Amino acid sequence: MANAQCACGALKLMVSEPPQLTAVCHCLACQRRTGAPFSANAFYSAECVEISGASTEFIRIAESGRKVRMYFCPICGSTVYWRADGAPSWIGVAVGSFAEPAFAPPSMSVFEQSRHKWVQLDDALEHFEGLPTGH
Repeated sequence: MANAQCACGALKLMVSEPPQLTAVCHCLACQRRTGAPFSANAFYSAECVEISGASTEFIRIAESGRKVRMYFCPICGSTVYWRADGAPSWIGVAVGSFAEPAFAPPSMSVFEQSRHKWVQLDDALEHFEGLPTGH
């Protein structure tokens, strides 16, 4: 099992399985959410995630027009996880919230259309200008 948490530790997730997908995202919404030029994300089957602690929900509209529900700690403000209406069986978790340098590397890089040009990523990743289809 792995544990993710916010900066102050009040909002925690325990996951009982490995992620189904890890990816980095360069979309402008992720840049704003993280304050960084891209986000690192792990996606889990909702059934294997146990959430404890209070969270505040922020809903944004994705490029697809569907809702993405972001959950952050009301004490320290860290966004720890999210749920997208477009993928209701998954929970996305910020990789940094695991604070685990050996965490599984990403398999893909998405929304590279807004990637900062100085960001260099491994050629072993699948690269997509937008959101991949068929994954």
